[in-house]
Amino acid sequence: MAIDGILLSKMVPEVQAVLPLRIQKIYEISNTEVLFQVHGAGGKKQLLISCHSVYNRFLLTKRSYPTPMEPGNFVMVLRKYLEGSIIEEITQAGLDRWCYMKIRRHNDIGDLEYLTLYVELMGKYANIVLVNAEGKIIDALKRIPPFENSKRTIFPGAMFTKTPPQEKKNPFETFAIDMEIPLTKQFLGFSPQLSKEIEYRMSNGQSFQSIMQEIRDSKNLYISIEQQEQFHCIPLTMLGPYRSYPLFDGFDILYHQKEEKERIKQISGDIFQFVNRQIKHQKTKLPRLEEEYETALDCDKYRKYGDLLYTYQIQDTKGTTEIYLEDYETEEKIRVPLDPKLDGRGNANKAYTRYNKLKKGQVHLQEQIQICKEELSYFEGILQQLNQADFQTATEIREELIRYGYLKEKKNNRKKNKKKKAEEPHITTIEYMGTYISFGKNNLQNETLTWHKAKKNEIWMHAKDYHGAHLVIHDDHPSEDVIRMSAMIAAYYSAGRQSSSVPVIWCQVKNLKKIPGAKPGMVQLGSYRTIYIDPEPDTIQSLGLE
Repeated sequence: MAIDGILLSKMVPEVQAVLPLRIQKIYEISNTEVLFQVHGAGGKKQLLISCHSVYNRFLLTKRSYPTPMEPGNFVMVLRKYLEGSIIEEITQAGLDRWCYMKIRRHNDIGDLEYLTLYVELMGKYANIVLVNAEGKIIDALKRIPPFENSKRTIFPGAMFTKTPPQEKKNPFETFAIDMEIPLTKQFLGFSPQLSKEIEYRMSNGQSFQSIMQEIRDSKNLYISIEQQEQFHCIPLTMLGPYRSYPLFDGFDILYHQKEEKERIKQISGDIFQFVNRQIKHQKTKLPRLEEEYETALDCDKYRKYGDLLYTYQIQDTKGTTEIYLEDYETEEKIRVPLDPKLDGRGNANKAYTRYNKLKKGQVHLQEQIQICKEELSYFEGILQQLNQADFQTATEIREELIRYGYLKEKKNNRKKNKKKKAEEPHITTIEYMGTYISFGKNNLQNETLTWHKAKKNEIWMHAKDYHGAHLVIHDDHPSEDVIRMSAMIAAYYSAGRQSSSVPVIWCQVKNLKKIPGAKPGMVQLGSYRTIYIDPEPDTIQSLGLE
């Protein structure tokens, strides 16, 4: 669900409390998100504004966010006008779903001026609009030209028109309720979900005034356990159990992963398309190769055709498409297909040529079938990694596909990449019960961890028969608890994440062998042991991995 005016009224004061803030840097996270790095009395902070149709919000965040190499036009405008300026004031328009920031800056000739940044968080109409002191629009995240909306044009140079206020009562000031009319039509700031929760509580004896006082005093976000898309600043008791978080932390937990998946698809959408296209291609190619191989296995009949034509000295076959000859071994009649353009000797030679071609083709087709299966397995593994990837992992997957010639490097990045020293793949490491555990989320990370970071006597793990992470326990003799937790991590970061009783194999690193010429992340095992584990998302989250 999207936020409502009541929730926005809880967010704005949290930001107001740290004003004034100097805008130091502005980044584009995705085509709907803008991140402001700001500095105030409390030190450095990050102000995130999301205009996603579902995940729109306005909050201070501690999460780290990736940024595209080239920002869009709107962010470039924001950098020009706002970097180095001061956010002096943030105000919500009553209990509506929009607010505005008053920003002080010095223009190019040093004169003091004030700009206004409007943040509208109205579902699919969410937007950010920068307006000058005269009320003219400098630019907007989502432009709306006159031919799309003549009543409210959002376009550079147009006069900015505020969203008109709603003629409804303020629920913090007026407690009189008409039970015949839905609360969303009576009061400002109510979403349908909040309205249902209040009606549910009132039906169980709680007064409207006490509920509003609870909302006024709340500083937390309550997320339904069973329906995680449902949340508010008071517990949604009608939906059952819930979890409570500090307001901004709750939004980070609720949306960070969901938006990161979309962010990765926006930035790396071409990788998804390429990988899916390759999987489809290999799946189409494999049955065709196997069918050709089955045909090649039946090559001996062509040798038999040639032998029979020579044995019986068949000469005149022009104009004939077939002939029946007795097999000198079984005495059965065999149908011999003929080319009507050739004589007997020509048809015999053609049969021998066909036999030799199919005989030699068996080896070639076996090689092609093996290559096809390996390519299919490789790209299925890449797709699984992309589906579980964070931005860093997705970036490294792109680098891997470029390195192995599947993708071409973008021309506009070549000069930068030549100057920049190649970075080592990022490997995730955590400490559990005093033992360090490392694992990779893509092939390059797996390769680096297994062959360059792990020591021979340390423990290596991988989900059996699933594409997934290589994991190393940096201990020669880990405890059973560490082994079980490590196995759970390996199972969770694999294609078996949604399965139960996932088999995880483990052995010492010295029992592994590198396969010559194989794709990165492929290993050959010697002796190993197996543990069965159920991946538990809550346990993984408790480790700070999600």
